[in-house]
Amino acid sequence: MSDSQQNGPAPAWWSRPAAMPEPGPDADTDRTPPAPDQGPGSAPGPGYDPWAAGPLQVVDQGKAPRGAPALWRLAVVGAVIALLAGCAGGYLGILAERRTSTRLELPQAAADAKDRAPDSVAGIAATALPGVVTLHVSGGGGSGTGTGFVLDDQGHILTNNHVVADARDITVTFSTGESVRAELVGRDGGYDLAVVKVSGVRGLRPLALGNSENVRVGDPVVAIGAPFDLSNTVTSGIISATGRPITAGGGKRDGSDISYVDALQTDAPINPGNSGGPLLDSRAHVIGINSAIRGADKGEDGDDPTRQSGSIGLGFAIPVNQGKRVAEELIRTGRATHPVIGVTLDMEYKGDGARVDAKGEDGKPSVVADGPGARAGIRPGDVITKVDGVRVHGGDELIIKIRAHRPGDRLGLTVLRDGRERTLDVVLGSASGS
Repeated sequence: MSDSQQNGPAPAWWSRPAAMPEPGPDADTDRTPPAPDQGPGSAPGPGYDPWAAGPLQVVDQGKAPRGAPALWRLAVVGAVIALLAGCAGGYLGILAERRTSTRLELPQAAADAKDRAPDSVAGIAATALPGVVTLHVSGGGGSGTGTGFVLDDQGHILTNNHVVADARDITVTFSTGESVRAELVGRDGGYDLAVVKVSGVRGLRPLALGNSENVRVGDPVVAIGAPFDLSNTVTSGIISATGRPITAGGGKRDGSDISYVDALQTDAPINPGNSGGPLLDSRAHVIGINSAIRGADKGEDGDDPTRQSGSIGLGFAIPVNQGKRVAEELIRTGRATHPVIGVTLDMEYKGDGARVDAKGEDGKPSVVADGPGARAGIRPGDVITKVDGVRVHGGDELIIKIRAHRPGDRLGLTVLRDGRERTLDVVLGSASGS
């Protein structure tokens, strides 16, 4: 039986190219070329050329003829090998990336102890923050934010008068985020100090009070407050000056809201919202109550009286010795007393020193009869030039220097009269504050 009879008709893609030469003498001549399919048992017709070129046709894509090269199998095997090679390459790439990432890990310091030296800024802040509070007040047609600090375990908190003036509702927020209502105990516009109280709060952390007489220029200080309502804000700096006479307020026509402060000056950044917060020394003791700042002129030439509200390194704090005395009086009686010398000053005087008014006001004498000044020998028209040897340059400075003391303190006032200076001993009297 011939191959064609045994295996059936051969597919057309077995055909040779048209230019294929005839088989030579060494060719396999025993193999009979396939003939066109003429049915079972039929023979090739006359004139049939089995090696003639023909169109490429795939008769059956699923089966290959017996004895033909398994091209499809090779293709499948190649695809599998390529897939396995890709997977292996991907795995090796991931492994290499992991190894590379491990080798490129950046060096980092190990975690150390969280504690800091007690006299460092961080140590001072850690000690004081639990005793500092943020005040949110509303009333008088507006609302505002300020700062205060705990005075005792009874819930008394010291802050500035201008923070709580005209307030109908006061909320105190502690460093832990807990908030409680507070009530006003007392306030004084002349010192710009006020005391509020919280009730039913346990675990209060009062701040230790220092002594402002021990403060020296250049001492490091830390300020804590809520500038622009950013509570628990800590800044640091130094004492830039002591005994800096400043006045603040003055929005009311009668001048009852003017505060006179013999202030501590600091370059620690203080901004709106810091008011009433503590100024601390290196032992975390309160040495001042932050009260005022000097802003930069808005006008390029400095001729615009309005000022920017941001810190330019000129902050002022009420000395804690004055704050302590006023706070004690406010807690006891709700009011504070002011030391006085019993004279009326000429606030329009342009010369050096503070001149006692020669006429007085509303028909009243400028020197109160039997007052501290009268008993010391002060007369109308005298110009007071020094307080305990420290020169004063105007009426405001004289008031500030006097209010830095307590009623009953003895002062030496240098007065200029008829071109001659003399020193008079004055025992300060007392007047009720606003």
